[in-house]
Amino acid sequence: MAEWQRTHTCGDLREEHIGQTATLNGWVLITRNFGNQVFVDVRDRHGLTQVVFEADNPELFKAANDLGREWVLSVSGKVRRRVPGAERIDIATGKVEIEATSVTVLNPCPPLPFSVTEFPDEKLANEDLRLQYRYLDLRRRSLQQVLILRHRINKVIRDHLDARGFLELETPLLGKSTPEGARDYLVPSRISHGEFFALPQSPQLYKQLLMVAGYDRYFQIARCLRDEDLRADRQPEFTQLDVEMSFIESDDVLALMEGLAADVFAQCLGVTLPIPFSRLRYSEVMAKYGSDKPDLRFGLEIIDVTDIASESEATFLKEAVAEGGVVRAINVKGAAAKYSNTQLKPGGELPKIADANKARGLAWMKAEGDKLTGSIEKFFPDPLKARLRERLGVEPADLLLFVAGSEAVVSEALGALRTHLGSALKLYRNWWDEKAEYDAAEEERAKKEKRRATPFALRPEHFRFLWVTDFPMFGWNDEEKRWAAMHHPFTAPMDEDLPNLDTDPGKVRAKAYDLVLNGYEVGGGSIRIHRQDVQSRVFKLLGMELEDARKRFGFLLDALQSGAPPHGGIALGLDRWCMLLAGTTNIRDVIAFPKNQKARDLMTGAPAPVDARQLKDLGLKPG
Repeated sequence: MAEWQRTHTCGDLREEHIGQTATLNGWVLITRNFGNQVFVDVRDRHGLTQVVFEADNPELFKAANDLGREWVLSVSGKVRRRVPGAERIDIATGKVEIEATSVTVLNPCPPLPFSVTEFPDEKLANEDLRLQYRYLDLRRRSLQQVLILRHRINKVIRDHLDARGFLELETPLLGKSTPEGARDYLVPSRISHGEFFALPQSPQLYKQLLMVAGYDRYFQIARCLRDEDLRADRQPEFTQLDVEMSFIESDDVLALMEGLAADVFAQCLGVTLPIPFSRLRYSEVMAKYGSDKPDLRFGLEIIDVTDIASESEATFLKEAVAEGGVVRAINVKGAAAKYSNTQLKPGGELPKIADANKARGLAWMKAEGDKLTGSIEKFFPDPLKARLRERLGVEPADLLLFVAGSEAVVSEALGALRTHLGSALKLYRNWWDEKAEYDAAEEERAKKEKRRATPFALRPEHFRFLWVTDFPMFGWNDEEKRWAAMHHPFTAPMDEDLPNLDTDPGKVRAKAYDLVLNGYEVGGGSIRIHRQDVQSRVFKLLGMELEDARKRFGFLLDALQSGAPPHGGIALGLDRWCMLLAGTTNIRDVIAFPKNQKARDLMTGAPAPVDARQLKDLGLKPG
């Protein structure tokens, strides 16, 4: 063992180590010269330790004065108690320090493009700059904590599933392109010019084949890639927990995932989740919240008033109903004074949102004392107003918002308004905002009382889970004039809906389920088709004739008639899970080396051109 190698990490030392000799390895966080002493804070991912260099050792003292931020060093010395009154109550090593007897600079460091030290109220450097020097950005304590949390989540998942008889099996990264949904990343073959592998968007087909092969409980923490447009919660390469089981029904998958989620939250956040989670059918959730991934941390439920509106004197409402549409409303409690009549006219804040979601317009009323006023009040006789008041639970100062049209448009428009109002009116709080306020106040209290701060306690109500079930199997694609799979073409239809495959595909419901958390879809799955005849019928309905289906999925069709058991599973988006558990809204914060919003790796410069020889080897022409 080299003399400079550590005996302890920078987070190890406590009062019981006083009098012992220790060697630490780490990075210089900061140096402070007090004339006859130099204090150096040395850190690694485990913590921080203060090292003291005394002036009575001139050579060592001079070496300490020369140290710069982010220099890598090894320091040895005797552990001693800090001077009374100089203890740090905010860190675990805060009652001790090391009196240095030697220091070895393992690598000096020039001035960096940005500070990796996080101080309160200090603004972070531009994200693109931090991504360009991601290896520096990753030294930030907050990012280290996030990646440690991610590791713990993965470990809990593996232990939980292993204890329940699951096998972690790997599936190929080089597969076949089966265009359906998002675009594939393609890899040209050097051996077979003009032919391409596709990188996996998910291990879907392979995990189904594992069920056919008799591996009845499979999981994988799988890397997946999709060439799609990016958002704050989306990356071109991402990680999902992939699970598949044989001889099960939907309830078995849902129960397994609830137990897994409860275990992850208990072990990683100390939160006890109430299970089972709430469940709503797709038709219910769209009618009630206007979204298949609603945030349940606030109310603002959508209420149907079609029957009342149809009796009104408003022509546009009566026409919408006559055309087979609906009229629905949201009662925004106490918000009448928060939106002026001018703001509610066409072009105002809320009508713009309705218009952007294909609504014909936004109608409104306000409850002002015992009266209702607004854009459509005059079309409702007093008896109808009384029914509206009762149906919507109207109280003084409430704002009523109405949208009329097709069920799909009304749901989409009111769902978007609901989401906007929940945020704009602060009807819920993200737990990390609550934590930031608590931490600031608690730190002040702890300083005054000379104690360590009490950590913020997360509560179950910070996390609202929901299962959405009974999705439509198909949606009509107006552009391509054909039916498209709502989830994927391997999802099983409800048994009682099988006859509708040939006669009325729009009425077919899928054995599909999504898991929603605080307005984010964090998982989705289904029971799969395990009969070849049913899979062939679905392919045909999606526009794939038998020859085309066999060309794309012949291996699957053959497998399904080779003793395929009933099976199903789910995939959980681990990046989104980590994002929500870590308290951030940016998925790049929970990935060690993410791409930016243009799908570029600013650190390595990927994607980048390759030389002509490489293209020639692949049978590709430059330019």
